[in-house]
Amino acid sequence: MTTARPPAIEPDVTLPYRLVLNIRALEITEDQLLKLCSDNGDLRIELTANGELVIMAPAGLESGWQEVELARQVGNWAVQNGTGRFFGSNTGYTLPNGAVRAPDVSWMPLSRWESLSRDDQTKFGHTFPDFAIELRSSSDRLRDVQDKMREYMENGVLLGLLIDPRTRRVHVYRPGQPVDILEEPTAVSGDPVLPGFVLDLSAIW
Repeated sequence: MTTARPPAIEPDVTLPYRLVLNIRALEITEDQLLKLCSDNGDLRIELTANGELVIMAPAGLESGWQEVELARQVGNWAVQNGTGRFFGSNTGYTLPNGAVRAPDVSWMPLSRWESLSRDDQTKFGHTFPDFAIELRSSSDRLRDVQDKMREYMENGVLLGLLIDPRTRRVHVYRPGQPVDILEEPTAVSGDPVLPGFVLDLSAIW
């Protein structure tokens, strides 16, 4: 008797590392969402403007390293520049449209940070960054990350970078402008939003 083999998994198949739950009927509060995220620290959790809970698994080793490298570069510039605060992927923003999003790397000017209440500074602040990076991991659908980048632009972000190591492309987002897609760039300028900042992508590729 022949034993059936399990179907082979093709290398480009996207594994189910992202779960979307419709929780509109629950009318979850911001404090409840914060507690949910705190109780499930191994997961990345976001809330869409439509009341959907997006649950993502932790990043793989390669994506995790790339994410930290991007944050290191932005952080080094931010410390030297001294005009704002930078944040990593565990930082959630309550955007003007009500969504709670967590860019992989983000930055906001000190003037906006200092204008926030203490409550906003310690929770999912009702604000937005000027600059946001999303790094596409092997489990991310490009369309989903593009939708998130458009949402950032519609909610006050001035410069957004969607970095796709799989295709070695960087999608540059600016409000009111067409998306600029760069093919295998070795560096991307943050001017004028991040004056003098140049993101070195040679290590990422």
